[in-house]
Amino acid sequence: MFWPLSIYGLGYPTERYIWAQVRILHETDKAILVDNGMKIWIPKWRIHGIRLRNNILEIY
Repeated sequence: MFWPLSIYGLGYPTERYIWAQVRILHETDKAILVDNGMKIWIPKWRIHGIRLRNNILEIY
């Protein structure tokens, strides 16, 4: 049976997903370099969705 609350989940909470406006600077096979005030590499396996709204690229 699946329990939505577990001791592991309470001890090691995961991040919530939010939409973030970014500018893509560089892309490789495994990661994307984005800029949203600071440059950061995001692994592609962490990206769950991409959308374009009002000419702004957003990822979560």
